[in-house]
Amino acid sequence: MKAVRVHEYHSDPKIDDIPEPELQGPLDVIVKIGGAGVCRTDLHIINGDWAEAQNPTLPYVIGHENAGWIEAVGDGVTNVAVGDTVILHPQPSCGLCLACRRGRDMQCENAFFPGLSNNDGGMAEYLRTTARACIKLDPNTNPADVAALADAGITAYHAVRKAVPDLYPGTTAVVQGAGGLGHIAIQTLAAITGTRIVVVDKNPDALALAKQIGADETVQADGNHVDAVKDLTNGRGGDVVFDFVAEQGAELDAWQMTAPAGSQYILGYGGEFKAPTLDFVGGEKNVIGNIVGTYADLTELMVLAQAGKVTLHTKQYPLDAALDALHDLDAGRVRGRAILVP
Repeated sequence: MKAVRVHEYHSDPKIDDIPEPELQGPLDVIVKIGGAGVCRTDLHIINGDWAEAQNPTLPYVIGHENAGWIEAVGDGVTNVAVGDTVILHPQPSCGLCLACRRGRDMQCENAFFPGLSNNDGGMAEYLRTTARACIKLDPNTNPADVAALADAGITAYHAVRKAVPDLYPGTTAVVQGAGGLGHIAIQTLAAITGTRIVVVDKNPDALALAKQIGADETVQADGNHVDAVKDLTNGRGGDVVFDFVAEQGAELDAWQMTAPAGSQYILGYGGEFKAPTLDFVGGEKNVIGNIVGTYADLTELMVLAQAGKVTLHTKQYPLDAALDALHDLDAGRVRGRAILVP
């Protein structure tokens, strides 16, 4: 099969012909990929930023936002069958450790993460994962239309879902970065909260899309955006600020845009957060990190998606054009999410 593999860090991946994956355990499934999202994390992987944390053996297949059709199942699989349309939680969990028992999938002690850990991902024609990752979809669903909800979607939804108690009517939520994750957060905020939504981004096209999908106000990140957000909030800032950028100083802008007793949710990464402790004490502000989300989060998000309340805005590329998709993402030429279709 064809697959997009990283051979060395700081270099473009290659499109290789490699053997198809095989079942290895009773709960394994083989998925024929119908769509694989292209994520900024893939750029970080190529840059070697995850090498120390995950230590994969090179070369390996990247891609952690995947949906498709069940091709084969292990002897112990009962929740899906060959031919089913599925979206895949990106990090299959064991179900047995204490974190799993508490519903904290991302802290599973025995998890693996296709496309990040030492396990091949889904930028390929087929992927091996486990039955515990599979969420069955309406058979009429096109996997390419929903694939990126498996990471971009669930990550945004997870943060919004945690912030819901603080986003009652009369509050303001600020979304910094209206790209692949941010445009899902905007729609989720509109669907499940009563908050006013203010969106900050450098790109006028991204702001135009934000207006179409639920933003009440938009602010161009032009150097004066912190003041502009404060002007829209009577000098306070956002009760909750979702930072989908979190690098090149944006993480500190988000802090300045956060109201007293408010919360900054950090979802992007690459920068460094630093603030005086007096700001924490005097302002009673919170900084909250987020990593993907739970299996339950993904099932809830798919309810919203299949009801038409959350829609991925995508640009599709054939698998052979994976490098074009990665370069376009890096250059900021993708509105919404780039999707590879084998």
